[in-house]
Amino acid sequence: MRSSILPAALALGALGLSARADAPRINFEKYTLPNGLEVILSADHRVPVVHVQVFYHVGSKDEEAGKTGFAHLFEHMMFQGSRDLAEDTWFKKLDAVGGYGINGTTNTERTNYFESVPSNQLELVLWMESDRMGFLLDHVNEDSFKNQQEVVRNERRQRMEMAPYGMAHKFRLEALYPPAHPYHHTVIGEHEDLARASVEDVKAFFRRYYVPRDATLCIAGDFDPAKTRELVQKYFGSLPAAPAPPRKPAGPPAAPVQRLVAMEANVQLARLEYVWHGPVAWAADEPPIDLLAEVLTDGKTSRLHKRLVYELRIAQSVSASSANNEYGGQFDITVMVKPGHTLAEVRKVVDEELARILEKPVGAEELARVKTKWEARFIRSLETNQGRASQLQVANHFTRDPDKANQDLPRHLQVTPQAIQAAARKWLQPDKKLVLTVVPNKEAPISGQLIEKLTEKN
Repeated sequence: MRSSILPAALALGALGLSARADAPRINFEKYTLPNGLEVILSADHRVPVVHVQVFYHVGSKDEEAGKTGFAHLFEHMMFQGSRDLAEDTWFKKLDAVGGYGINGTTNTERTNYFESVPSNQLELVLWMESDRMGFLLDHVNEDSFKNQQEVVRNERRQRMEMAPYGMAHKFRLEALYPPAHPYHHTVIGEHEDLARASVEDVKAFFRRYYVPRDATLCIAGDFDPAKTRELVQKYFGSLPAAPAPPRKPAGPPAAPVQRLVAMEANVQLARLEYVWHGPVAWAADEPPIDLLAEVLTDGKTSRLHKRLVYELRIAQSVSASSANNEYGGQFDITVMVKPGHTLAEVRKVVDEELARILEKPVGAEELARVKTKWEARFIRSLETNQGRASQLQVANHFTRDPDKANQDLPRHLQVTPQAIQAAARKWLQPDKKLVLTVVPNKEAPISGQLIEKLTEKN
């Protein structure tokens, strides 16, 4: 397919959007079938391709104690076959008709399945997605389950036990959230839980969460809306209605208390992580916190990159990010320490720059720079059918209103220096962060192990 990288104003115009900061819109319509399935249609006829994306509103946060990793395990099972799709034919069927970008992903909040195909193959995809939504259990058996059970356990080994710093994320979550909190465990789960899983567990998980009322189907690209509504009704309308799944409560609050988690690993570079609890998705503080991450580490002139990497040359790299979910968010800063320098040197500089943020609003030019980058990335995300579908799905997932996707850029561009300072003072207090350190040790596992875990200590 021909590349569609366009200048910002031209890209907006091609999408039928305005170049004004307060006006970009993704055209869509949303309706709900009698069985509870949400449907979002977003037509765009520039390229004869259509993207189909299904969100099941279940992620690792919905898992029961002792059954971690089930949401991700089930993502794998959904590609194994269903009543009318033989074992391991999902990718083959779509590859044969020119499909691409075929995959699934799982996070704390949802499980997502997606594919893009030539426009004349839309009906095939809708049939396939409806078959596994309605009739997966007609195919699931002990052999297919055991196969994917081992695949997922091996994936966990590759991502965690065999990866440099691989255990850091697990230790971080366990320090940030109490055991009963939905975010206490990793998405991929624990080996013991995955090993104990049975076919009956998988079937029970499917019956509870993989129902039309817990799913959103989004179709974006080159299609006829009237004909597509008929196809959606044909393939999904007859699936039986089921009650909305019960939702796991947030559990005990994740107290913002200073903690130190010290690790050692068979790695070359020491690593420092600062992590704070952050706002929930779509909260008023989300845009200023997002842009604060950009101010700190996005680009060579950002505050922490300039001082740590360019001027002082005591860090190999530095990054900051904000992740916001249903039960809370996280704001983190990660620094890879250059050989010959110490964690203490790095911490001193990071603390100095954070103190500056708390004491004085960021400059107007500095904020304008990061807003321009944010706008450019947002516009690029709208250049593909998948990008537009993802924007609509995420907004719908957290707010039940896909139109919130059209408000995301304006609310970021309206952020003021004072708003960033206020959000930083609210969320990034020095005594309310997790400090996670990793020091090199050739005797330790490459993934890392705990050497110290202290509470209420700086």
